[in-house]
Amino acid sequence: MVASGNQSCLAIDSYAEDIRNQSARNVDEAELVGFSDSKKRLLEMIDTNANDGPAKVICVVGMGGLGKTALSRKIFESEEDIRKNFPCNAWITVSQSFHRIELLKDMIRQLLGPSSLDQLLQELQGKVVVQVHHLSEYLIEELKEKRYFVVLDDLWILHDWNWINEIAFPKNNKKGSQIVITTRNVDLAEKCATASLVYHLDFLQMNDAITLLLRKTNKNHEDMESNKNMQKMVERIVNKCGRLPLAILTIGAVLATKQVSEWEKFYEHLPSELEINPSLEALRRMVTLGYNHLPSHLKPCFLYLSIFPEDFEIKRNRLVGRWIAEGFVRPKVGMTTKDVGESYFNELINRSMIQRSRVGIAGKIKTCRIHDIIRDITVSISRQENFVLLPMGDGSDLVQENTRHIAFHGSMSCKTGLDWSIIRSLAIFGDRPKSLAHAVCPDQLRMLRVLDLEDVTFLITQKDFDRIALLCHLKYLSIGYLSSIYSLPRSIGKLQGLQTLNMPSTYIAALPSEISKLQCLHTLRCSRKFVSDNFSLDHPMKCITNTICLPKVFTPLVSRDDRAIQIAELHMATKSCWYKSFGVKVPKGIGKLRDLQVLEYVDIRRTSSRAIKELGQLSKLRKLGVMTNGSTKEKCKILCAAIEKLSSLQYLYVNAAGYFVPRFYFLSSSPTEDTRVVWKS
Repeated sequence: MVASGNQSCLAIDSYAEDIRNQSARNVDEAELVGFSDSKKRLLEMIDTNANDGPAKVICVVGMGGLGKTALSRKIFESEEDIRKNFPCNAWITVSQSFHRIELLKDMIRQLLGPSSLDQLLQELQGKVVVQVHHLSEYLIEELKEKRYFVVLDDLWILHDWNWINEIAFPKNNKKGSQIVITTRNVDLAEKCATASLVYHLDFLQMNDAITLLLRKTNKNHEDMESNKNMQKMVERIVNKCGRLPLAILTIGAVLATKQVSEWEKFYEHLPSELEINPSLEALRRMVTLGYNHLPSHLKPCFLYLSIFPEDFEIKRNRLVGRWIAEGFVRPKVGMTTKDVGESYFNELINRSMIQRSRVGIAGKIKTCRIHDIIRDITVSISRQENFVLLPMGDGSDLVQENTRHIAFHGSMSCKTGLDWSIIRSLAIFGDRPKSLAHAVCPDQLRMLRVLDLEDVTFLITQKDFDRIALLCHLKYLSIGYLSSIYSLPRSIGKLQGLQTLNMPSTYIAALPSEISKLQCLHTLRCSRKFVSDNFSLDHPMKCITNTICLPKVFTPLVSRDDRAIQIAELHMATKSCWYKSFGVKVPKGIGKLRDLQVLEYVDIRRTSSRAIKELGQLSKLRKLGVMTNGSTKEKCKILCAAIEKLSSLQYLYVNAAGYFVPRFYFLSSSPTEDTRVVWKS
C-alpha cells in the first residue's frame, strides 16, 4: 500500500475512525452487557503469563457493530491482565489507506515512549529524509528483547497485515509477546492467527439484548413486566435489531427520548428513520463502510440481496444462479462461472456482510441471511443508486428511467410510469401483484433476463407459462411449488440463452425434445408432483346418502382445491393433503447439453434407453438425481454405464422406493472417489 496524503483518503480514515470510536463508546456505555463470557474466553486465548516463546497472534472476528473494538479495548485497558504483564503495549487503529510512516511513528511512540521517537527523529534530522526503513529498523531492534502487547484494530486486508508483521515485529522475540487483531474478515483472521486462536464474536443472547435495550432507554425489567405493550415492543425491537449491540444501543438512545406509547410508531417507520434520522448515523455508517470497502465486483452482488424480503433465508444456489444470469460474475481462467460465483458468495460471508444460516452435511453453506438492519440500509443504498425497485404500494415509489430490477413483496402495485421494456429481472414473493393481475409475464418484458417465481403464494397456470418463449433474453427461470403447469411448450427451445430452469413441482411428465437446443443450460431441475386429497369421515353412513351430489364437483370447471373443500363439507370430513414427487422423462438429445452441471430428476422407467445412455455425455455434470422406480434391470445397467463416464460428478441421488433396487450396480460403478451417493429405497 502506497503512502498518500490525499485528502479523500484522510477523509475516509477520519470517517472510519469516527465510526469505530462512536461504536466503542456506545458499547462501553452499556458496560459490555452480555460480554463477560466473551471477555473471559478471549483472555484465555491471550497467554498473559507466558514469559518465553514466539509472539502469538489472536484474532477477534465478526460483523460490524458486534463490539469487537469495545471488547478488545476493555482487555487492553485492564491493569490486572495486561498493563502489569506487558511493559510495552500499543493500540493501533489500521485503516484501509493508512500512512506507513505515521503508523510506525505511532507504534514507536506507544511501545517505546514519546521520548524515544523524539530522539530518533532528532538524530535523523538534517541527515536524511525519514523513510520507512529508518523507523522499521529502529523499532525491530528495540523490541527484540522486550515483551509487548499490541492491538491492531479494524484490519481489512491481508496484505496490510503481512506488511506490518514484516516491518514492525522482530522475528526472534522469545518473550511471549501477544498481538490481537480485530477484523470483519473471517478468511483474513484464519490466515493471520496463530494455530486456531480465532475468536468469533457472536450476537447477544436474547435476555442480554433485552437488558441492554432497557438500560439504554432508562427502563428496567419491572417496567416491562408491568406494561404488556412495552414488553411486546421491546421484544419486537430486539428481534429487529437482530441482537446486534450497536443497533440496540443506537436505536435505544432514540427510544429514550420518546414515550413508550410512541415506540410502536417509531418501529413501524424504522426503515425510513434509518435513512433520515441523524441519531441513527452510526448504523448507516457501519453498513456503508463495509459496502465501500467491497471490491467493485462484489458491490452489485451485495446490493442484489435487497431484492429478498426481510428475514428471508436465501439459498446459495439461487443467489449465485441469479448473479450469473445478471452478468455480475466475471469469468476466470480455469474456473467455471458457477465456481467464480460461489467464490463471490464465500467472500461476502468471510467479510461478514451476510451470515451463514444452514450448512450441509459436507460443511458447505446451503443458505444465508442478511441482518434486518443491514438489509434496511442496503435497500436504502439500492434506492439511492436506482439499483432495485421495491414497490411499497403507498405511492412513495420513485420510478426512474433506468430502473432495471424490480421485486414485489405481496400484492403491491407500483406507480404508473414504469417502463417494463427495460426491466432485466422480476421477482415476486407472496401474493400476485396488482400490477400483474392479468399476466405474470406482460408482453412488454422483452428484455427480461431473470424471472423468479419460486416463492409466490398464488397459482402459476399453464396460461401464465405458455408465453414464456417471448422472453427471448431469459437466462434464469424459477417456478415454485404452487403451479398447475402440465406441459413445457416446445417454444422453450427459442430461449437460447437460458442457463437455469428450475421447476421442482409441476405436473410435467416429459421434457420436449426442444430442450436439447438450450446449449447454455447449466442447471435443469424438474419433477412431477402427485397430489392426493385424503378425507377422514366422522359419519361414514352419511357418505352413501350424499354421494349422489358428487358429480357436479368432479368437472374441469371446479378447481382441485374448491373440489376438495366441497367434498369435505358434503361428507363432514376432515381433509388432508399428501404430496409425492416423481421424475420426468428426458428426451433423446439430452447429451447435447454439454454445459449442464445439475440435472434433477430423471424418470429412468419412462426415459428411453438411448436417452439414458446419452447422460454419459454430460461431462460437466456435478449433480444428478434419478428415480429408478419400476425400471428394468437392463435400463439400470445402461444408467450405471453412463454414470461411470461422469468424471465431474460430486453428488448422486437415487430414489428406488418400493421397487427393485439395483444397488450392487451403483456401488461398483461410482465415477469418482469423491462422489457422494444418497439412496432412498
